[in-house]
Amino acid sequence: MNQSDVLEQAKQLRNDPKVHYNCAQAVFWPFARRQGLTDEAALAITANFGAGMRAGLTCGAITGGLMALGLCGAGDPTDAQEFLRKMRANHEGMSACSELLAANAKTGRPKKAHCDDMVYEAVELVDAMLRERGA
Repeated sequence: MNQSDVLEQAKQLRNDPKVHYNCAQAVFWPFARRQGLTDEAALAITANFGAGMRAGLTCGAITGGLMALGLCGAGDPTDAQEFLRKMRANHEGMSACSELLAANAKTGRPKKAHCDDMVYEAVELVDAMLRERGA
């Protein structure tokens, strides 16, 4: 599976009109498939991580990315720190869902477009980090 494949899968999930896949699910699931997890297991693992762990805390795209890194062999603390640093750097230091959504709301941009972009950014970053590590 190449980068475009995991990104394309994430886009398909986020654009499915029949089911709402949360941000964590849309990031994690393509990588979980790559590792042989069942779709049901991937969805169940990430069910409570959308909307900032259902409490406005860490963005679901970020938690999904961290889970994907760990599952795919990049689970060292330095891997997590690098991922978090890069995601925060692109969002004025923010990583909490509530903060990211509040900043987005000030721009007038639709919430779904913001969340979709967070998902795609996380997928691309995870994939790039895994490639760098040969994972």
